[in-house]
Amino acid sequence: MIKYILVFLLLPIELAAQPSVNKTIQTGDLLFQHLDCGPLCDAIETVTEGYHHQKFSHIGLAYIKNDSVYIIEAIRKDVHLTPVQTFIQRTSNSTVIGRLKRKYRHLIPAAIQAALHELGTSYDDAFIYNNGKYYCSELMYDAFKKANKEKPFFTLEPMTFKDPQTHFFFPAWVDYYKALNIDIPEGAPGINPGGISRSNKIKILH
Repeated sequence: MIKYILVFLLLPIELAAQPSVNKTIQTGDLLFQHLDCGPLCDAIETVTEGYHHQKFSHIGLAYIKNDSVYIIEAIRKDVHLTPVQTFIQRTSNSTVIGRLKRKYRHLIPAAIQAALHELGTSYDDAFIYNNGKYYCSELMYDAFKKANKEKPFFTLEPMTFKDPQTHFFFPAWVDYYKALNIDIPEGAPGINPGGISRSNKIKILH
């Protein structure tokens, strides 16, 4: 759906198979997923490039509270907290973890608070930045922007909803926006999980 030029270092892990998952994840980690949501996810992943060419269509922010691991995410109806195992079991594909480099980790507490402040905010099904709603990577963008004293931490780039081979809109997007009764926001600023996954502000977990 969207193009970016960020470099992200991540570690693909079969988290669900790890009994020590709560010890693996830290507050502020970014979790990336390749969801099997049909033509829309396929369209997003076709026009966006993830770390090492991996396919990502969703992202969440880890938050540990009282020894329990939650993921702050914008999905389905709104922004909400999801237990980490529920998050991981949403897809049969591996979950990928990215962690901010040490020099940026001071931003994590403020980013967490900014994301928590949006709990209950409606999901942005139109994928339009700054419309009072949030889609998954938009929430991450704003949370870290607010933590960074309103200076962009990640990067917005022009969105595309077109098939790179035909240069026509993906039929799935045509039907999707027709149902919403709004124009396809081609070229509007946006952000996606694949772009964030390539940020040079993140390191691989070993």
